[in-house]
Amino acid sequence: MKLISYISQFIIPAFILFVVIYGSFKKVSVYDSFISGAKSAFTTVLGIFPYLLAIFIAVKTFQVSGAFDFLKISLSGVMGSLHIPVEALQIAVVKPLSGSASLGVFTETVKSTGADSMASRMSAIIMGSAETTFYVIAVYLGAVNIKKSRYLVPVCLITDVFGIALAITLAKLFF
Repeated sequence: MKLISYISQFIIPAFILFVVIYGSFKKVSVYDSFISGAKSAFTTVLGIFPYLLAIFIAVKTFQVSGAFDFLKISLSGVMGSLHIPVEALQIAVVKPLSGSASLGVFTETVKSTGADSMASRMSAIIMGSAETTFYVIAVYLGAVNIKKSRYLVPVCLITDVFGIALAITLAKLFF
């Protein structure tokens, strides 16, 4: 275990050293290439920013407007009859929108229901089974300036629903 810790401390510096030596061997100006990459990264960040801002505003509006609470209350009866904690629904709804918002909801679920509760366990499995779909789509499509995503959003949402359903099934099966 100590050997793995020792090796892991040197992997990134060794990789950077390898890149510099390999670039020098291939007669590439490593520093100029780094600066050029940093400049293009700044441009990429500026290009992606409006998409990230839109996702952030959408998530906050969804939470602050009361739509999230309305959805939670209106589906609580159905969720109760299926023996699915409402807290798991919260994670399932927020996870495709934002990873940090879903982490906040998950933390609150663990604090309020306890770490060993079905709600916390189910929420933890959902956290690992679903993707931050809209965030990822905004970043990647915004980075390459794709305006028409065609089937991308429906396919991503279908896989999220499948992952969430599988997470709920596995939690009920194992816990």
